Amino acid sequence: MRYIALPIGLALLLVAGCAEMSSSHAVVKGAGPDELLKLRAGPGLGYKIIVGLPDGTRLTRHTCVTEEGQLWCEVTVNASPYLKGYVSADYLSAK
Repeated sequence: MRYIALPIGLALLLVAGCAEMSSSHAVVKGAGPDELLKLRAGPGLGYKIIVGLPDGTRLTRHTCVTEEGQLWCEVTVNASPYLKGYVSADYLSAK
């Protein structure tokens, strides 16, 4: 029994570590002084725009996917945690 518990315990630690690494902090950067980064309902230009985010907006980045050659990240707006959607990774900077 002791030999089974060790691999299971290590597997649980690995899964917990991966789950914690799946999100990170980011800041909107490069949208421009008169432009807003569009937070979209899905990963791509064809999805509905939820809201525009100015440079400096703090986000929590979750998973990222590539759609039609563009990297899109699912994010949550730190100031409004209920506000969640996708943005182009080109406009995200590490916190």
